[in-house]
Amino acid sequence: MGYVIATANMKGGVGKTTLTVNMATCLTKNYGKRVLVLDLDSQISATLSLMSPVDFAKLRKQRRTLRYLIDDIINPSSRAKLTIRDIIQAQVCNLPGLDLLPGDIDLYDEFVVSEMLHQQAVNLGENEFETIWNRFERVLLGKILEPIREEYDFIILDCAPGYNLLTRSALATSNFYILPAKPEPLSVVGIQLLERRIAKLKESHEHEAKIDIQMLGIVFTMSNANFLSGRYYKQVMQRVSQDFGEAKICQTQIPTDVNVAKAVDSFMPVVLNNSGTAGSKAFFQLTQELLQKLEYVEREKQQRTNLEFATS
Repeated sequence: MGYVIATANMKGGVGKTTLTVNMATCLTKNYGKRVLVLDLDSQISATLSLMSPVDFAKLRKQRRTLRYLIDDIINPSSRAKLTIRDIIQAQVCNLPGLDLLPGDIDLYDEFVVSEMLHQQAVNLGENEFETIWNRFERVLLGKILEPIREEYDFIILDCAPGYNLLTRSALATSNFYILPAKPEPLSVVGIQLLERRIAKLKESHEHEAKIDIQMLGIVFTMSNANFLSGRYYKQVMQRVSQDFGEAKICQTQIPTDVNVAKAVDSFMPVVLNNSGTAGSKAFFQLTQELLQKLEYVEREKQQRTNLEFATS
């Protein structure tokens, strides 16, 4: 089974989707990994970074988006239906190994979800609606991904800004999360808020099933040379280092590069569209660094396992 990794930040506009699609592409192009990108943001930025609006409109008309899979869990039907394999778009950007589960501009109706869970609570005689809700958000994306989870080396979940149902479910399902942030004071607030939310999420689920998700790294995006030498940047880095430790901060930073924005117009990540640019080179280097972090985590896990075995 491969890794499920969420990219998340409570704050929007930090380059989260750009990081997701370029990292996914690098994993496939440079390392031969089988990667699935799952777009959980109703702005569908990850989807439109990997396919044209015309192609997306055709898929949406055919109900071949994440919305269909969520609907099927909320209102199960016995009639013949699409599977997750029918909905996944294989070899996006003509790159074998890079697949996309398209998002939707209308992913779910929270009122319908609440009504469904309330009825479940009544039927089961549960007094605690919160218990039912927690159980649903913990299994929602896990249930959707279960049929194909072992087919990929990486499944990368592009979460929406904020902290909605799908973001909570993504964090509950993932092995790791990556936190993209701009090197400015407000981004520090977004990092701190997400960390508090994750701690609370783990606490709220600890009685039913342990949520075992770790931060893989904090990635600073949209950096420029003038800002990196300024007082604000040094304050931000000092604060983040104090809160999370230097080991959690990725050494590779993604520079401000107009070519990254231009690549969106071609519905293709910049690492494919223009691989010689500063932004592309930074994404290649960042992907290598994150893989090294994963290797380090796995070595530590193996050492703990060996120690437990030796002392048992």
